[in-house]
Amino acid sequence: MRELLLCPVNFNEAAYFTNIYHRHHKAPQGYKFAIGCVKEGQLVGVVMVGRPVARTLDNGTTLEVTRLCTDGTRNASSFLYGAACRAAHSLGYKRLITYILKSETGVSLKAAGWKYVKVAGGGTWNRKDRPRTDKHPTEKKQLFEAVM
Repeated sequence: MRELLLCPVNFNEAAYFTNIYHRHHKAPQGYKFAIGCVKEGQLVGVVMVGRPVARTLDNGTTLEVTRLCTDGTRNASSFLYGAACRAAHSLGYKRLITYILKSETGVSLKAAGWKYVKVAGGGTWNRKDRPRTDKHPTEKKQLFEAVM
């Protein structure tokens, strides 16, 4: 069996892959960096990292994994979470966070050494004075972090 290898991907490549394979989100609007994962020469996953979505967490030393997406290849998710941590640390960041759905297990995050922090967020963006159609799951989220 061939091993997983990291590869560079630009925003358009990562967004395209995410738009095809992610179960419940489209690609984010921007990013700081992305990393790809290949097996036998085929792209099998991407991780996209950017500034924290929550303004209160955007302190200059924290980044957020805004999307992680694979085609289902075994161990690709934890491999990419680990790579994102190493890259963020190398760039001088102190903390990397991500949110997953409350219904997800977080096994890939735990395998990569991330720690569960708390249940957070969820709900709709729709408001009486600003109607919106939700295009994403509205269930509560789990916040995980990796502190470097």
